Amino acid sequence: MSNQLPVYDVIVVGAGLSGIGAAYHLQHECPGKTFTVLEARDSMGGTWDLFKYPGIRSDSDMFTLGFPFSPWDNPKAIADGPSILQYIKDTAAKFGIDKKIQYNHKITDASWSDTEKMWTLTITPHQNISATTLKCKFLMMCSGYYNYDNGYEPEFAGYNDFKGKIVHPQKWMSDIDYTNKRVVVIGSGATAVTLVPEMSKKAAKVTMLQRTPTYIMTLPSVDVIARFFQKILPAKLAYSVVRWKNVLLGIAFFNASRKWPNGVRKLIQKGIKKEIGDNYDVKHFDPPYNPWDQRLCLVPDSDLFKSVKEGKAEIVTDQIERFTEKGILLKSGKELEADLIVTATGLKVQLLGGMTVHVNGVLGDSGQTHAYRGVMLSDVPNFAFTVGYTNASWTLKCDLSCRFVTKVLNYMDEKKYSVCIPRFDSTKFESEPLLDFNAGYVLRSLDKLPKQGSKHPWKVHQNYVKDLMSLGWSGPDDEYLQYT
Repeated sequence: MSNQLPVYDVIVVGAGLSGIGAAYHLQHECPGKTFTVLEARDSMGGTWDLFKYPGIRSDSDMFTLGFPFSPWDNPKAIADGPSILQYIKDTAAKFGIDKKIQYNHKITDASWSDTEKMWTLTITPHQNISATTLKCKFLMMCSGYYNYDNGYEPEFAGYNDFKGKIVHPQKWMSDIDYTNKRVVVIGSGATAVTLVPEMSKKAAKVTMLQRTPTYIMTLPSVDVIARFFQKILPAKLAYSVVRWKNVLLGIAFFNASRKWPNGVRKLIQKGIKKEIGDNYDVKHFDPPYNPWDQRLCLVPDSDLFKSVKEGKAEIVTDQIERFTEKGILLKSGKELEADLIVTATGLKVQLLGGMTVHVNGVLGDSGQTHAYRGVMLSDVPNFAFTVGYTNASWTLKCDLSCRFVTKVLNYMDEKKYSVCIPRFDSTKFESEPLLDFNAGYVLRSLDKLPKQGSKHPWKVHQNYVKDLMSLGWSGPDDEYLQYT
């Protein structure tokens, strides 16, 4: 049966932001290539379709999170999840990408054969699909970096003693009622600071319980500078100007955080005091690490600070001793009573959608590979992956990665090559961890992540301008790319 199936030039895995972006660049820059998009779930949108928790929104501005080929025209810079999902669907329909997507195609294994010079993908059987194997000449992974089935939850003592309801935001269901209920949200990251102000609108009281604080800054939900340019410039030009304004401001702030951490810390805390007043204990906003050692949280229009100031929410900095029948007992001896506990404790990192990779029958180990320009993996033929920035919008890096892959594909056609393999030279480069980032989900998965090299082109930059030179303006003819 598989012999009768088409052999695609390219298969894109994942129909979220990066998968839709990859499909656009393939059909725009490689018009002769046949491709399809395989999506494990039954709908597109990725993260923005999966998460349903109250108040879900972007933690990056939409002028950089949006697609450069499909300008975001909503005045909101920080957008709600349903608006982002609709934007993804509208973009896919606008360019006919929605017709290229095959749903319910969850890949369990990808196997490369030097003999066939192609990948064979093994797909979990499903009633809505007709084949359990597909073949392609080049494989593009756009499946994100976390496990869609389960989030990360630490083992809390007494977890089963609690008589109320416990839910991880990744498992949120629309029938969860928290009206006039006491809610404890465990966590201090982007999900927690989104949940707390939104749930405080209906709950009796919401407590954000954090082990360590996070750097939090407020940002207007509507970018007034963007609105100004949108009024005086053509739409595409205005979008480009605002996008570059936000890119450069983001890079400048990140670099300032690394160069003058104490100054940036004071600046952030000054902003918090302005929003929340001097009466609130600053310890709840004073992390033990420097700005941007972990991702900084943005809150639109000070919504978190307003809910705290109005007494609808509170922040408690302490550690959990155990769950009790009534709520959570803290190390300090205080008990937080709750009807609902939300464990906003993070994600489980899962590379490549959880599939295994075999090259000529040998099982691959992603932790032993090196990331070439943050796009391809050493010793893995005709293979690319897209992962966004830790300190800026996801789509910025993914867009550059996809454009680079199309350059590789066109170069292979021009030179009549059928195989491209990145080769890492350990005599010229040292190996380093892929991410210089102390977030829990990263630290828990260092052994699974590919490594990076000590210098270009194996150095993975968290910098759009550097990547623009490395990926956007550089050619695919490279001594470390072996073409055959």
